[in-house]
Amino acid sequence: MCLLAFDWQPGAPTPLRLIGNRDEFYARPTAGLHDWDEAPITGGRDLEAGGTWLAFSRQGVLATLTNVRDPALVAPPDAPSRGELVVQALTCEDLPAWLEQLAEKAPRYAGFNLLVATPTQMWHLHHGRERTALCEVPRGVHALSNADLNSPWPKTVKLHQAVAQDTTSPITWPKTSRQVIQQTDEAPTHALPDTGVGLTLEQRLSAAFIVGETYGTRATTWVTLDYQGNTAITEQRFGPHGRFQGETALIDDRHLLSTAKV
Repeated sequence: MCLLAFDWQPGAPTPLRLIGNRDEFYARPTAGLHDWDEAPITGGRDLEAGGTWLAFSRQGVLATLTNVRDPALVAPPDAPSRGELVVQALTCEDLPAWLEQLAEKAPRYAGFNLLVATPTQMWHLHHGRERTALCEVPRGVHALSNADLNSPWPKTVKLHQAVAQDTTSPITWPKTSRQVIQQTDEAPTHALPDTGVGLTLEQRLSAAFIVGETYGTRATTWVTLDYQGNTAITEQRFGPHGRFQGETALIDDRHLLSTAKV
């Protein structure tokens, strides 16, 4: 993912509500939301490196990942795919121990944020140039893009506000959040972060929903995790210039509700 926000309320009937966008080159081969054959995992898949940006397991664990955008953070030349971390999180035998080990070896990877949630616990592992840190996520609404958790980028601030509004009346979820996360407006130059990619690209990437010919938002996904570990998820897919390509929805982690393609 490249932009997401979520409401984490451990102990509630629905402890997690999350919505996010995946931005990527359209030429990168991708499979949409589906049940994987070789593992008890449901999610999209990067067919080039084999990993994923968001998925969940039959055991009620959800994991998602964003890259950290920082050209000054130099990864090793043989750095493994970060998308594989989501798969490992969903298939490891001891999740807390695996996260502790990953925090120690995170410098092997390019920069990333990894979020992992069960119905009772949620962790955030950030690996950036200034720090690598693992922590449990506190209760409340949080937003994340290509920097640390809750960094006040214009699009994360707007999405944070939308999720907070939606989750005060969960029956409408994710109406307002989906409207905001699919906005194509770019932030004014004075409000842009400086991640080292230049002003022109920085402004283009400031849109919640990026529209382009070769690179842009390829999927919007929203998901809920209930206290029993059941997951409901919807994925909308998009092609060049933001053209809608289809939608897949699972009412929980076992039943395919609908698939539509155009």
